[in-house]
Amino acid sequence: MTAGTVSTTARAESVVEKFLRVRGLTDLLASRLSPEDQIPQSMTAASPAAWHRAHTTWFFEEFVLGRLPGYTPPDPVFRFLFNSYYEAVGPRQPRPERGLITRPSVAEIGDFRARVDESVVDALEAGRVDERGLELMELGCHHEQQHQELLLADIKHLFSHNPTDPVYVHRSADPAVAVPGETGWLAVVEGIAEIGAQNPVDGDPGAAFSYDNERPRHRVWIPGGEVATRQVTVGEWKQFMADGGYSRPELWLSDGWATVQAEGWDAPGYWRREDDGPDADAVYGRWTTFTLSGRRPTVDAEPVIHVSFYEADAYARWAGGRLPTEFEWEIAATGWEIRDELDPDRCHPQPAAERTIGGVWEWTSSAYLPYPGFVTEEGAAGEYNGKFMSDQHVLRGGSAFTPAGHTRHTYRNFYPAASRWAATGLRLAR
Repeated sequence: MTAGTVSTTARAESVVEKFLRVRGLTDLLASRLSPEDQIPQSMTAASPAAWHRAHTTWFFEEFVLGRLPGYTPPDPVFRFLFNSYYEAVGPRQPRPERGLITRPSVAEIGDFRARVDESVVDALEAGRVDERGLELMELGCHHEQQHQELLLADIKHLFSHNPTDPVYVHRSADPAVAVPGETGWLAVVEGIAEIGAQNPVDGDPGAAFSYDNERPRHRVWIPGGEVATRQVTVGEWKQFMADGGYSRPELWLSDGWATVQAEGWDAPGYWRREDDGPDADAVYGRWTTFTLSGRRPTVDAEPVIHVSFYEADAYARWAGGRLPTEFEWEIAATGWEIRDELDPDRCHPQPAAERTIGGVWEWTSSAYLPYPGFVTEEGAAGEYNGKFMSDQHVLRGGSAFTPAGHTRHTYRNFYPAASRWAATGLRLAR
């Protein structure tokens, strides 16, 4: 047995462990949902929980098992139903109509997951997955972690439309927490800085994972400035609202102001003004927000969540600052603690804290564009990040929906400017 074979075998054993751990978390998150919860699609940008469970399974069948000699999918129609946007794979169920897929049933999707899991593990343990297959396994695990976050965001959006305010996870009331003091600032020194993830080292199974859009590592010019050491809080956002933030067009980009008018925004997503209660203001009432633990009073110490790029930009202008570029953000945040990753028994941000990232994804002022020298992955798997580099903005960090081990300082998330159903917030720069 050659040294290379030993290395591949040892790596396969490690991949089996990670694969089963990631798949198990998806199963845990879905176990709190009824079959009826898993079928509806609350908007085009969201997908049903059953579809997330099937799509992530299809990914392993298509890109890992499909490479093995002699493998034939037992359910060929799944290739049509659960492909997302891979043009090279073939036609697919239209995205706006994913909620119409009532069959296969939720139980049958569970069987699909179990069958693929067994086939993948058998292939790994038998040494039938080559080096490229192991790379695709790694990509598939991170892909599923992305969909775990989307599953929670999509369920929250779906449940928020139910007048009974359903509870996804029961959590005790948070203890009273003092609102953070004045924002601290970290200087980002003028000069040339290196940005991005290192290119993977061929044959090194221990190399840190990164998506192709995080590479290559390259040099950029930083003009110099300061980045806030904590995120903007709910309490600070209320001050923006009280000062007419949603009714002052001079604070908004043109498209942002048009969106505010069209959507009737007067607060972050999921907020609702209540006119009664012991803490109700005579003018503004009191604000509640929908969470995965039902509707609850807003907590001033928490980072503000479910705000769009347009809102983040308007707030920054009101506060006398701006949004950081993604490069400033990466330089400032490197070395800061990663916290507030997904706790399945909480699914909600902790109070804002100094020199930490997590809890909410943070909008930057940077358009989502390729780094110099960007190269997509080979084959259909390359239709992953590069094709979306248009009309979107970069977010950095991670959120309370982001699975543990998925957050890193070079990660580039991206959404259109009006999006706010994801766990999005901000920190300031100046």
